[in-house]
Amino acid sequence: MSDVKQRLHPGVWALAVTAFAIGVAEFIVVGVLPSISNELGVPLARAGSLVGLYALALAVGTPLLVLALARFPRKPVLLGLIGVFLAGNVLSAVSADYSSLLLGRVITAVAHGSFFAIGATVAARLAPNGQASNAIAAMFAGLTLAMVVGVPLGSFLGNGFGWRLPFFAVVGLALLGLIAATIWLPSMSAPEPVKPMTQLSAAVHPAIITMMLVTVLGFGASFAAFTFITPILTDITGFSGPTASLLLIVFGGATLFGNLLGGRIASRFGWRKALRWLLVSLAVVLGILGLVMHLQIPTILVLFVWGGLAFGISPAVQSGMLETAERYTPKAVDFASALNISAFNLGISLGEVSGSALVAHGEMGLTPWAGVAAALLAQLPLACLAWRKRNSVQVTAT
Repeated sequence: MSDVKQRLHPGVWALAVTAFAIGVAEFIVVGVLPSISNELGVPLARAGSLVGLYALALAVGTPLLVLALARFPRKPVLLGLIGVFLAGNVLSAVSADYSSLLLGRVITAVAHGSFFAIGATVAARLAPNGQASNAIAAMFAGLTLAMVVGVPLGSFLGNGFGWRLPFFAVVGLALLGLIAATIWLPSMSAPEPVKPMTQLSAAVHPAIITMMLVTVLGFGASFAAFTFITPILTDITGFSGPTASLLLIVFGGATLFGNLLGGRIASRFGWRKALRWLLVSLAVVLGILGLVMHLQIPTILVLFVWGGLAFGISPAVQSGMLETAERYTPKAVDFASALNISAFNLGISLGEVSGSALVAHGEMGLTPWAGVAAALLAQLPLACLAWRKRNSVQVTAT
């Protein structure tokens, strides 16, 4: 394959710039929660709902907004979503009370999910033949890079100079993404008009639901343990707080590497085969973590491999949803992509709930095993999709 064929369209990188801003906006609240709680005069638990309600708004609002935008050209839609995201962060940055901040977060969340749902389909359309997974991985690399660089830097600035500063920084990043998208994204004709009920049919199609299960279980497998990774590293493994923070940067670097490598693997071997082996590998690594988390050196090694696998499945599951939708609900591809973005967040919630239940019973050391179970269970809907495809091919041949 020639270098020209492998080169990605600059519009994909424009999407990655905004994805970086979105990643910082999503995760930065975790690092500055105490500052928000103190300045706005709300309990820490209530401030924490800025994270949970963000995920809920994203999961619920994304499919609805994508449905409403289905008949409009893609470039103006994406530019508009970046503008809404920018406005939500401006409101967050200047909020004088908790309610205003929460409203800004909800606006940001809905724009976030819709941008990734529609942006993934655009990135796939801009990719050379056979390179859709690479293009999606490049776009999602902006999100994972935010975990490596943006969030640690934003937390440092927010805790040192006030929690509003990182939000203003996100506004600047969003403006940069808007300019890049304006210049580099090509004009794309409006999709063929589709009735809302045709779009909604994707939400009840067995193949789409099955693919969502793969995403929920596979991506969510890491979050039972990852939600509590800091206390695991300090209370069980025995690292100091600063060392645990440094190891989170290592984990973040591994997510970036894994995301890009996962895209290449999915492009080369196909998303089904890539997911099958990535999920098995993830289950094995989480099991090893459960066995060695009391040992420092092995934990560091496992942490890096885990980070790579945890986000290495992202391009494959998003490519899988796009291919599944094109096969079974071809007039609702964008809506199916939105459903998969919701599935990512439902997976995070499922992982957090299962991990929290174990921690509440004093079993933090068992959280990786909940992830092992989820990763192995994800093989079932993945196998169902393969069986469905074989049957449909045989029927067509007959």
